[in-house]
This record gives sequence, C-alpha cells and structure tokens, in this order.
Amino acid sequence: MPPQPLIDLSEIDLQSKPIFDRDQIMQVNPQSYEMQQLDGILWYDKDKYLVVGYKDVTEKEFWVRGHIPGRPLMPAVIMIEAAAQLSSFFVRKIYGVEGFIGFAGIEQAKFRAPVEPGKRLYLLGEITRFKKRRYTCKAQGIVDNLIAFETNVSGMRV
Repeated sequence: MPPQPLIDLSEIDLQSKPIFDRDQIMQVNPQSYEMQQLDGILWYDKDKYLVVGYKDVTEKEFWVRGHIPGRPLMPAVIMIEAAAQLSSFFVRKIYGVEGFIGFAGIEQAKFRAPVEPGKRLYLLGEITRFKKRRYTCKAQGIVDNLIAFETNVSGMRV
C-alpha cells in the first residue's frame, strides 16, 4: 500500500495567502539567500503538532544549472533541508523554543517522485517527539498530488 499524506490537503485552502510569508519566516529561521528553502506556512494545528508549508521551486534555484543539465531535478538533500526548515520554524514560532535550532539527524528517507522547477513543493510536518531542547518531525513533500519524499528529521536547540 502506498504511503498516505500526513495531512489531507483537500481540507486546506492551498491558494490562500500564507499565515507566515517568506519575510516572516526569515525573522525566525536564520537561513537566507540560496539556502532559504521555505517560502510560506499555509496551515498548522498546534494541538495536533501538524504544519503545512511550501517551497516554490523556480528556474532561478542555485542547483538548476548543474543538477541535472537538460532536466533539472531538486536535489534530495535540498528537499530534506526544506523539511528541516519547516520543522525548525514551527517549533520556534508556534511552541516558543528559543535560540538556534541545529539539524540533529535524519532517518528513513525515501524519495518517490521528482521535483522540478515550476512546481510548488508542499511540505507536511508532524512533530512526533517534542522536548524544549530536542524534537523529531515526520515530514513529507508533495508535488502534483504525489508524495515526492518522506523522512524523519530531528532538531536540537544549540
């Protein structure tokens, strides 16, 4: 049986203005320039530890020219970085974790569909373990209604 999305996106207005836009995300997450991989937060449920964000993948991404020439594909490591930025923003902004959140680990990553320029990559997250110093987030990326990747990322307050 194929994996199911963590969150039913049909119940969320994906065309709405983001709750938090790129500029608001930059006030919380330190990544900038080429390394900012989170463009907006569309929805979250604080009580259920769920969040939906997105990355608009454009022709101007730093990796387009070289990965893969003639058929650019978003590198898997950049997808994971986007998931880590989603979870870091969520625990800092919504749960009030202070300080820098470092990337502490990754487990069980699977990549199932390509992500190409011109697409919106929806990022779904569910915090599955949460303490003030460390957390784990189950994350998925969805593009064109397909699960492009799934993984578990961990972050730690440094």
